Amino acid sequence: MKIKTILFILLLLNVLMHVIVFGTSHGDQPYSNTIQKEIANLNSLNIPPRPVDAMTGSEFMQSVMNSTFEERENRIFEEISNGNIPNFLRTLTKIEATFYDADGVAHTVNYEVMPDYLAIGSDEDFCRIPMGPITAQKLADLFGAAMPTRKLVNNIYVNSEIKLAPVTYPWSDESVKVSKFVEHNNDIEAQRRAANAILGQLVGGIKKDVVISNRIVDPSSANHVVIYGWHQLNGEPIQPLYSGHLNTYVDYSHGIRFINSEMLIDDSLAIYQNILMDDKLYKILSDETGAMEQPSYLKIPGIPDKPISFGVINLGANSLKILLEPDSNVTSYKIYLSNNGIDFNDPIELSAEDLTINDLSENSIYYLKLKAVNQIGESGYSEVLAGIPSSNMALNLLIVNAFDRSTDGNTYDFIRQHGSAFYYNAVSFNSATNEAIINGLFNLNDYPIVDYILGEESTADESFNSTEQSIVSNYLINGGNLLVTGSEIAWDLDYKGSSNDKYFIRNFLKMQFATDAPYNTSSTYYEVELVENDYIYNPTSFFFDNGSHGTYDVKWPDVILESQGSKGFIKYAALDTQSGYAGLLFEGLFPGGDKPGKIISLGFPFETIYPETNRNIFASEILKFFNSPNSVSQKTIVESPTNYHLSQNYPNPFNPTTKINYSIVKQSHVTLMVFDLLGRKVATLVNKEQPQGYYEVTFEASSINSQTSSGVYFYRIQAIPLDGQTDNFVDTKKMMLLK
Repeated sequence: MKIKTILFILLLLNVLMHVIVFGTSHGDQPYSNTIQKEIANLNSLNIPPRPVDAMTGSEFMQSVMNSTFEERENRIFEEISNGNIPNFLRTLTKIEATFYDADGVAHTVNYEVMPDYLAIGSDEDFCRIPMGPITAQKLADLFGAAMPTRKLVNNIYVNSEIKLAPVTYPWSDESVKVSKFVEHNNDIEAQRRAANAILGQLVGGIKKDVVISNRIVDPSSANHVVIYGWHQLNGEPIQPLYSGHLNTYVDYSHGIRFINSEMLIDDSLAIYQNILMDDKLYKILSDETGAMEQPSYLKIPGIPDKPISFGVINLGANSLKILLEPDSNVTSYKIYLSNNGIDFNDPIELSAEDLTINDLSENSIYYLKLKAVNQIGESGYSEVLAGIPSSNMALNLLIVNAFDRSTDGNTYDFIRQHGSAFYYNAVSFNSATNEAIINGLFNLNDYPIVDYILGEESTADESFNSTEQSIVSNYLINGGNLLVTGSEIAWDLDYKGSSNDKYFIRNFLKMQFATDAPYNTSSTYYEVELVENDYIYNPTSFFFDNGSHGTYDVKWPDVILESQGSKGFIKYAALDTQSGYAGLLFEGLFPGGDKPGKIISLGFPFETIYPETNRNIFASEILKFFNSPNSVSQKTIVESPTNYHLSQNYPNPFNPTTKINYSIVKQSHVTLMVFDLLGRKVATLVNKEQPQGYYEVTFEASSINSQTSSGVYFYRIQAIPLDGQTDNFVDTKKMMLLK
């Protein structure tokens, strides 16, 4: 039984229970076989009558004044599920609108919405009650209701009879307390009465909505709440779509406004959740990118998770193979193929035991996305990857999609621009998600060139987490060639980063943060031009996307500075090179390495370069740089380190061997030891004087003790400078041994 069927049955049971237990309201009749707008019974949610002895709003708010979040949420659910809401919220407001689907076809939509935000109490004494999204979702499911999307929140505001200016307070610890909820409600009521508004009129501008969004299942927003709205009188929302709070966070500004899950689209009965999950119709009700795989804060039990850690490899002339981590909850996978990354064919269903795709055309590029399937249903779509079945094209490239951040414009398919540019230059490639790199499904050292797509990854998602930093550092130390592009890398790792982040970006990505966009001005500068260099010659100038050229608006491109031997080769047209660059390149030895590698780092995303011809030409120049003989001898001494540093071990977790890198600024007596969780010394890796430089040691657990158990270990460095004037350097990090 599939997820859409389950949702429909649950909603149908809600309707039947309403008819059987509560009856129809206002004398309306149940639905007839032919649904007509004028007779469709869409006025009532399945909310039981308010008990005669129910608490008033004031009484309830006083009773939970000092409750914990969990206690308060349980009480809210108990009161509202038993019908303790004002009568004026039970009669929904009908709204008619014209919306367009993903193909641009117009549809007439009739939907119904609560005239105000969910409250506890009577018409005479009520309080609008902020609550967490899980409690709200349980109530919505119980009543046959749903929370709106951002698109519907905007439409509801436009149609509101009463528009009130938001009542705001400076944020403080009081913002999350019940006393502030009550104060906010009282201030709203004073506004409403001053406007001579009648209870039951559709009102807007008084709360942020908890909304349904693609971000609910985004890995970076797992277990978070998504909020939007609080429109000002000029129609602009105070709160953009935001998923930064955990789902246990609630403040006075949050509100729950239910819509009826049943609506009319072109005079036909439709289920809100089903429309949001449809690949074409979702656009009618959502202005986000792509259909929703889970239009709810509660996942249906047993439904498999969408594939996240996977990749695609070439198996020769006519075959590709999908590599992914085994999932005992999955019986098969649906594979959707496309030649352009936009229009996908009907799925091929393959057993989870063998994900080899045969009978493909040699030397043709194939884009693909997956769904995981079991007896209960199927997951949402994975991101898009690609591969080229070939027996003769040069396979020396791995494309890694690490752009996971749920931002407007992220379509999770930017391998289209990267893959097509390399395909144009007759280069075959494999591809993987960054999770597959982290989990060890792919080894970067197997590929002479790696292209890392970071888009607008930023502090919310980590451009490179500590494990990725270790993997990428190791790749460059071993002579790899890395293309890394994105508009928030330097902002995240250098400006906002930890000391480890700064060390990584400056010594391995070879860049530093200068400013957040030219002149720190967003959405203004989109042209770059080459500066004199020995490697990249074309195109001499070009543009990246402002949101109208097929990808997304690069509002904040990083302005970056040269670091540790890198050279600027491209700048923003509006800036001189003294202010920073748009792109840097480097060839030579990386800290701790004896094989020269190369890197190109861009402060804007490669996929946003337009037109396609410029992108293809630029890719050709990049390939020439990576494939040209390295002008740096392997014996060339790398620049001396400027700070003491202990790196995260790689790999981590490990079994049984891992590498540890560190740097010493002055001649020092260095000890590097490994300890277990109880603080017992397991091994001494270094205990001697060492001159300034970069170092790497190997810890092999099995050589110390064949019985060394799995678990967490710590490694600690102490460097005592021999000059007697410099402070000692001490640092400790943890690592995981898995057997």
